Amino acid sequence: MSNEIDLTELSEAVPQDAPASRSGRDLGAVYDIPVTVSAVLGKSTMQVSQLLKLGRGAVVELDRKIGEAIDIYVNNRLVARGEVVMVGENRLGVTMTEIVKADRGI
Repeated sequence: MSNEIDLTELSEAVPQDAPASRSGRDLGAVYDIPVTVSAVLGKSTMQVSQLLKLGRGAVVELDRKIGEAIDIYVNNRLVARGEVVMVGENRLGVTMTEIVKADRGI
């Protein structure tokens, strides 16, 4: 499975009554807009007093298990799930394994 998001999927987000000029073929106008991509390994909840006691070498337990998919966000919106992979000798990356369809009922 490819690790790139196919921007043609974004055309599904265009309302059905939108003019034809705003369809998928005009997405080229958004290609240069920067977005923030985040891969979240897991989450943890703790009291402020616990947070202040953390020091170098402290371990924070997350709500995910080893091998469980991680969440991938674009501009703070969940868009995919994936797996952590090694890129080269000392870098990490994410392979997208599932695209999350957003509920557009809002």
